[in-house]
Amino acid sequence: MKARTSRRRWLVGMAFLLPNFAGFCAFTLVPLVLSFVMAFTDWDIFRHNVFRHEALHFVSFDNFTRLFNDRQFWRDLGNTFFLLLGLPFGIAGSLGAALLLTRVGRRRCAMGPALGVAALIFMASGLVLLRSGMAGDGLGLLFGMFAAAVLVAGVLTSGTVYRTLFYLPSFTAGVATFVLWKKLYNPHSGPINLALVPVLNGLAAVVRAASGIFTYGLPVVSSALALMLGFWQVRRLRRRWDDAEAGGAAIVAGALGPTVPLVFLLTWYGVTIIMAAGAATAGFGLLVVTTMRRRRQWGPVCAMDAGLGTETALSMVLIPLLMLLAAGIALSPAVPELARVGFEPPNWLGDYGWAKPSLMIMALWAAIGSNNMILYLAALSNISPELYEAANMDGASQGQRFWNVTWPQLAPTTFFIGVVGVIQGLQGGFEMARPMTQGGPAGATTTLSYFIFTEGFDTGRLGYASAVAWFLFILVFILSLLNFRFFNRHADE
Repeated sequence: MKARTSRRRWLVGMAFLLPNFAGFCAFTLVPLVLSFVMAFTDWDIFRHNVFRHEALHFVSFDNFTRLFNDRQFWRDLGNTFFLLLGLPFGIAGSLGAALLLTRVGRRRCAMGPALGVAALIFMASGLVLLRSGMAGDGLGLLFGMFAAAVLVAGVLTSGTVYRTLFYLPSFTAGVATFVLWKKLYNPHSGPINLALVPVLNGLAAVVRAASGIFTYGLPVVSSALALMLGFWQVRRLRRRWDDAEAGGAAIVAGALGPTVPLVFLLTWYGVTIIMAAGAATAGFGLLVVTTMRRRRQWGPVCAMDAGLGTETALSMVLIPLLMLLAAGIALSPAVPELARVGFEPPNWLGDYGWAKPSLMIMALWAAIGSNNMILYLAALSNISPELYEAANMDGASQGQRFWNVTWPQLAPTTFFIGVVGVIQGLQGGFEMARPMTQGGPAGATTTLSYFIFTEGFDTGRLGYASAVAWFLFILVFILSLLNFRFFNRHADE
């Protein structure tokens, strides 16, 4: 009797699991196995279909060999990694938004929802009046009242309205958002360029009046700031090495911050890639060797990967900051010459040099209020108030409180967000480029996922597309291993 009851319960449980299991097999397991098999064949949908009976051949690793000899693949892989440069800015924006939201007053008021409803009424009224022929000045007044109502409602509701508005892009349909941004980027009628015209005209006049500042002053200031940041990072790494808070792997990760912008700067000034890589490698190796050869003044010997999470998270912030300074050094001397003929708004999506930055700006706008902000809000709420009280008793300033209390507590969250962001960045790009640029201009926005789509469904080479997809899987798998290896181990550092 007990065996029959147990078997009956097992059958009932399996009946409940069957729909989910069937969906997993039909939409995940079977396509996964089929793509793995196709990666070793010459499957072409224009040659191997029900209308043509050509034999399917097993080509072993030919697809993977062709992959590494395909210049278009390496170009698209480079585009994918270039778009990843916007990830640190998105992380910094999410952290800044979370810090601002935590500073909003805790006082609540029942008038907050009423003000929010009033703001929506103002906006709806403005749209109705605009359709009725109302002048733009009156519409601007209504939208100004809407902004004021949102401001007041956000304060009175302890930031609830702000959090909702920041997180709103995450609820918006992706294609609709991309079409909207395509309209915003229109070089002739887009509101972005229309707003930039008077700003650029004024900026050109300022540059012409003070051309020496941009020719000599800005590069000198950028160089000084870059050197200060570089020496600060070196001193910090050596102190953490002496205190046994960072191992060899952490020193290497921290040294990447000053090294990557050096490669960018040397390459910009016409130095060949080999010379740039050699100079950067020499500086990178000198920094690592001189740091690791120092005898620890105190503290026990630590593991090689100790402190890796903290240094990786900090490098994600230092690299884009130093690259901005390197761009200031390289680009500033050419600004006065451009100002003589006048600055023109860019052709955002139609210019090869602006296409990728345009997608990065849009991604930054979406990332500021995304799930990363929610993770940072949760991490900030879990920081013990006793730590801040101890810092206040020691006379710590606002910046010292952030650097010595807030940032170390947020380093595990930052490392996790960075790893997940890199994984998503390697897999993404297609959903943005397809409706906005079609991968152009001249392949500037064709990412690895877009390359897989093109090879699989435009040219029909499903076998080759499957090989690229499995190469992408290997990249993501390696990053996932790094995440499980280091993030989980140093979650409390």
